[in-house]
Amino acid sequence: MAVQEARGGVGPDGVHEGGCTCGDCPHGAREGHRRAVAAFLRRRDEFAAGEGLPTAVAHSASASRQWVSEELTQHAEAVAERGRTEGVAWFARLWPRTVCVVWGAVTALLLAEALTAIGTGWTDARTAALLAALAVAGALTAAGRLHRTRGGVLAPVIGEDNRMSTSRTVAACWVLFVAYAVLLLAARLAAASGHTERDALIAGLDLARGAGVVTVLFVVSGIAVLVRRVVGLRVLAQRLQKVPAHRPHAADLLTDDSGRGAFTDIQYVVVSAVALVFAAVRLARRPYQLPDLPWGLAVIVLISSATYLAGKYAEGGRPVVLSVVRAREPGDLDGPIRTGDDIEIRGSGFVPPGAHGADRLSRLVVRIGTVDVHVPLVPVPGGFRNPTDTVLTVPVPAEVEPGSAEVQVVTAAGVATNRCIVTVTE
Repeated sequence: MAVQEARGGVGPDGVHEGGCTCGDCPHGAREGHRRAVAAFLRRRDEFAAGEGLPTAVAHSASASRQWVSEELTQHAEAVAERGRTEGVAWFARLWPRTVCVVWGAVTALLLAEALTAIGTGWTDARTAALLAALAVAGALTAAGRLHRTRGGVLAPVIGEDNRMSTSRTVAACWVLFVAYAVLLLAARLAAASGHTERDALIAGLDLARGAGVVTVLFVVSGIAVLVRRVVGLRVLAQRLQKVPAHRPHAADLLTDDSGRGAFTDIQYVVVSAVALVFAAVRLARRPYQLPDLPWGLAVIVLISSATYLAGKYAEGGRPVVLSVVRAREPGDLDGPIRTGDDIEIRGSGFVPPGAHGADRLSRLVVRIGTVDVHVPLVPVPGGFRNPTDTVLTVPVPAEVEPGSAEVQVVTAAGVATNRCIVTVTE
């Protein structure tokens, strides 16, 4: 049932079963993924309660565990495939929505200018502001059209791991704001009739007046490039584990890869948003020059940027194997590790951030000597007892020859841990 729901398609009676990707169809990709997830969770909880096991394997704990693990892995892969299909459909739906948001912002600007013009009259500055907004919105619409399969306007701020990038988003906001301010001044300069007004507008672009904004723009843009470089090098050097997401979320701007709130990201977004609002107000009050961002506020943004960059250097790390011991059930006698016994591999970092889904957990592999052993999935209500971030339990296969053997762990991110020696007796 779960696999059928996960794959979806059109049934013999012509009714969609969840595999359809047609727009707003209630049984489209999103509904198919939701049904597949619900079916998988029901199946997992059934196995956790000891239900649904075939009679042929029910008598053996190791055989039933292996059978359950294989079943859950197959169902999890089907769910992951539905998730990827839903992600593609989500991207296709996203780009028209981003265009609507862009033009909605232009409409909001027009309404705000019309309301504030009551009593004071329409001015050249209001016209220039509207023309600059139309120019920026037109450019964003064209860019969104070109990148419609990757999220439209949001394509440049989506990272290689398919998550919203905090550094790129902050930098993009500052770039768009400065571009809008320059276009506003250019529109006013084109409409200016007197030499005095033109000279004043040209003087408004002097570095002395916009030094704070220019400095912040330089720093946040550099942070975006540097963070991408740092993360890429740490992943290649196997000092950081990165697992791609099925699709980006707005919450990615404030959280780490595992979905927990990240202080460095939150403070960077909040401080940058406050500074942007202040700069926008200054531009609205003085539409004849670049916003003169006070150096006190600019320094606050620089400190926030440095904190964010330091957090990127500090996050992550390689998984570590600390010890390998024989798994002992309550009441068992102590003894050496033999072929067929379960062993516990204790350490940290076995489950990378963002890899807590069953399809990711099933990719954990333990190498005992030259033999690769897949870590079995052991379900419990609401999750899995094995594998965990600190302990992996696997059987010693018959192919492992007695004697000393190296134990190595390969995580879902493809990072091998340090080795540990274990002795297997006959």
